[in-house]
Amino acid sequence: MRRRGSSSPNYWMSFADLMSALLMVFVLLLVVVVLDYREDLAEKEKQIEEITSVKSEIIAALMKEFENSNIELEIDPDTGAIQLATNILYTFNSSEITQEGKGTLAQFVPKYLDILLQDKYRDEISTIIIEGHADNAGDYLYNLNLSQERAFSVLKVIYANDFPNFEQKEYSKQVVTANGRSNVVPIYNESGEYDANASRRVEFLFRLKEEEKIEEIQKLVDGN
Repeated sequence: MRRRGSSSPNYWMSFADLMSALLMVFVLLLVVVVLDYREDLAEKEKQIEEITSVKSEIIAALMKEFENSNIELEIDPDTGAIQLATNILYTFNSSEITQEGKGTLAQFVPKYLDILLQDKYRDEISTIIIEGHADNAGDYLYNLNLSQERAFSVLKVIYANDFPNFEQKEYSKQVVTANGRSNVVPIYNESGEYDANASRRVEFLFRLKEEEKIEEIQKLVDGN
């Protein structure tokens, strides 16, 4: 028989102590996870800075090279995309490059590719894209074919036997490609009006090997 005045074991207090201990463990684990996340985020931000620095360096080198050039072109200071004047390359509704256009490519391409593919940047470059565009005269498929033919015609000129030789010519075949965008990326003038002449164009673009990763990392940093 249990003696009067004795008490049963305090199971509730033991359970409360256990819950307190578990809560403390959870808090400590959460702190560790948060710190690891912050360190990982800081590392990703550092990677972004390093890679975007390379791209900015390449764009600056391109702008310096063509700053006083007599070639009609426009360089996007943010992306490095270079747009050549279409009226020099093609006549309306044509993908055949004019003689003047061939001369322009002979002046532009060797300098452009030798900058991008020099030892300093070669390992950073994933793809160099020759991108053809058309105006909105005609339907999507017609203009897609026309824009692809325009881009490919540039490629054929560059690697023709009579095109001027340049240091990176053979290696460039590993990274240079061509594609068409139809009429889906139109150009507008300063007044906001559609510019058909400017929309008929060829652009030279480059992407870094880490470009896709940058975009994903940037989304994470921005919280999107």
